[in-house]
Amino acid sequence: MDNDGRKHLVIIGAGFAGLKLARKLNNHPDFQITLIDKNNYHQFQPLLYQVASANLDASNVSFPLRNIFKRSKNVSIRIGEVFGINQETNKLETSFGRLGYDYLIIATGAITNFFGNSQIESRTFPMKSTLEALQIRNTMIQHFEDALSSKLADIETSLSIVVVGGGPTGVEMSGALAELKRDTLPLEYPELDFTKMQVILLEGGPKLLGTMSKVSSQKSESYLKDMGVTVMTNSLVKEYDGHTIILQNGTSIESSLVIWAAGVKGTYPAGIPTNTVTANQQLKTEQNNLLIGSKNIFVLGDVAMMESEEFPKGYPQLASVAIGQAENLANNFIRMAKGQAILPYKFVDKGSMATVGRNKAVVDMAWPKWSFQGFFAWLVWMGLHLFLLIGFKNKIVVFINWVYKYFTFRQSLSLLFKPLARK
Repeated sequence: MDNDGRKHLVIIGAGFAGLKLARKLNNHPDFQITLIDKNNYHQFQPLLYQVASANLDASNVSFPLRNIFKRSKNVSIRIGEVFGINQETNKLETSFGRLGYDYLIIATGAITNFFGNSQIESRTFPMKSTLEALQIRNTMIQHFEDALSSKLADIETSLSIVVVGGGPTGVEMSGALAELKRDTLPLEYPELDFTKMQVILLEGGPKLLGTMSKVSSQKSESYLKDMGVTVMTNSLVKEYDGHTIILQNGTSIESSLVIWAAGVKGTYPAGIPTNTVTANQQLKTEQNNLLIGSKNIFVLGDVAMMESEEFPKGYPQLASVAIGQAENLANNFIRMAKGQAILPYKFVDKGSMATVGRNKAVVDMAWPKWSFQGFFAWLVWMGLHLFLLIGFKNKIVVFINWVYKYFTFRQSLSLLFKPLARK
């Protein structure tokens, strides 16, 4: 690639961090950027649970990369996978050939962590991508259709849904399913008895939303129980055969649809020295996101592990951290182009939040240190997520969907797609 003297930056991953970095350096005269992702779109992961629960369409949370950079003069999009990194030659092995770089930015994010249990991995449903969210929705709707046509021997097992993991994703998904059961499903499937449908949330630790305050954890659990969700803490999953979950304490739960939101681990291409990789598959970095032991490889977002006194195990895997690191690195590249020293990333804790359902959310503010719940917290949650969405059109569409659901108490995008048989 002829860069006309410009430095060639290759960014692997178009998540929050990779996309933010590319947009910050968009049309900068000193850099030529290649953005690589296996999908041709950026996916807004915080709202994937609403796609899975048929509240939003996939297009509302997935944004085509070429459309984002349609007026860019220095950003090239490549759809494919990166198999390996050769640090000696500064080249990547990819599905579309060999690619050189001056600076490499690894922003590959995290994938679902099944903790080495292949049985659970093959029989449960993760929710880290748009396609996985659609797969959950499709499977759930198919179960309802099969129950209606009496194809299922055990209706209760087939209707019941188990969510494993009591973090924000698990809590939000459980709340959305409870609202779906209460407001929409009885109208769409009046012949089914949804009193037999259970929504069960399993959490391996002692409380929900483990990184949030005690009051937020307790309030979220109270909200869910009031909505009819069965919440079970200190409940570790041992095995699952597709119909029966066995917990570590011997308890069994019947369900043919299990959503796995119990943890994540980093993902990255081959070629990274093992001494920089943590047990959770994150890559250790300096305070400026430079990979330890490297001179031109930076790591951003969920896959980066940056130690500090306050966070000895690394910063929380949040969108705000990924975006903040990308902004700092973009400024550092501009500083390097000017011959100036680069600056460390400084984490500013703005707090955390989670929504449970209609008028129900919990917010922990870092400064001033304040926790609040209920309707106002729900408005704050909605406002922040609308602000983070890409594109004015998408913000309007999502807002209209939310308003419609708020006043009608239902939202139906329950389309069942089946693969075409090839002749």
